[in-house]
Amino acid sequence: MSRIKIKNFGPIREGFVDNDGWLDIEKVTVFIGNQGSGKSTVAKLISTLSWIEKDLFRSDGSTLRFRKQERIFKKYLEYHRIDSYLKKNTEIQYEGKAYRINYIPGKPLDIQKMEEEYTLPKITYFPAERNFVSSVKKSRSGQKLTLWSQSLQEFKETFQEAKESFKEKESFHLPISNVDLEYNKLNDVLYVKGADYKIQLADSASGFQSFVPLFVVANYVSKLLEKEQEMDEQQRDTFKKESAKILSDKTYTEEQKRILLSNLAAQFNIKRTLNIIEEPEQNLFPTSQQGMLYKLLEFNNKSKENQLIITTHSPYIIGYMTLAVKAMELYKKAKKEEVRAQINEIVPQKSAISYDDLVIYELDEKDGSIHKLDTYKGIPSSKNYLNSELSEKNELYAQLLDIEDLCR
Repeated sequence: MSRIKIKNFGPIREGFVDNDGWLDIEKVTVFIGNQGSGKSTVAKLISTLSWIEKDLFRSDGSTLRFRKQERIFKKYLEYHRIDSYLKKNTEIQYEGKAYRINYIPGKPLDIQKMEEEYTLPKITYFPAERNFVSSVKKSRSGQKLTLWSQSLQEFKETFQEAKESFKEKESFHLPISNVDLEYNKLNDVLYVKGADYKIQLADSASGFQSFVPLFVVANYVSKLLEKEQEMDEQQRDTFKKESAKILSDKTYTEEQKRILLSNLAAQFNIKRTLNIIEEPEQNLFPTSQQGMLYKLLEFNNKSKENQLIITTHSPYIIGYMTLAVKAMELYKKAKKEEVRAQINEIVPQKSAISYDDLVIYELDEKDGSIHKLDTYKGIPSSKNYLNSELSEKNELYAQLLDIEDLCR
């Protein structure tokens, strides 16, 4: 997997306190912390550098435009509106499978090619403002609605693509609240259907408006890997030109041409997903958070190379993640089918994860540092920032009880 080192970028100051500052990005990576501590900053920077690596790979290693000027890197940062986070003493290093990227203030990017095998990812960023798209319909005039955020704009367009992939009146059962989702293709309207009601998504509860775009896009992206990807017009032109060059080059043997064409095709075929999700728990009851999380883990488990990055304020997310790790441990031990069925009632087997596929980082807004959450035999520690806040609430209540005694 990839890794990143960040110092003095936005709210991140000291950065990760261990491993010489390097944050490992695992199959499932979770960032927790107070608002303003830098959770989204780190997630957005990982997204940005993953995109740069993907673009470099697709351009067959042409680093010229990145090496010429620093503003190209800033242009990528503008996508998530984090370009202003750069400082004179900012340190950013990223190490993926295809490229190592080093940012030095005032200079173009330092880019080095890696020798590891790289597969092309479908990178999807799920912004915190995603509930907005629940109220947006496709324009009948064909005119695009331009939003204030490029990442939200792209998410809106992906959401629209996902809806249009539905069949007329196709229905989906949502993993929360025991309701279905139905799409009216003619009028571009999503409906939430319960046992005795059917309402438009735009009129539904805030939890549905936050969750449905998340679920629909994550489900759509997951299914993209199950079928051949179609290239857009520009990609087709590039592919044809590069293929023609290879085929017409008489210095290559037939075997060499076959290998080169295979490598070229790999530059355009999506093989894995990288889903980066801000606050997936938005407006959801704890049990709904469970259903939501287990579905995201199921999508992520469809390929061993898929990755899921989450930022969260929810202690329930950490709790259910812990159950998913413990469940995987038990699935490996269970010999009898009835025992596995009992585990499945608590955590579906498709959603279970290995302890070495999960990492949880805590961010501290006071000094801008990042710490890795401790584990015990692979199980995430209950001594984390979110649980500490719950414990403090109990302590405050105990103090009020003491004061109550003084009132008698």
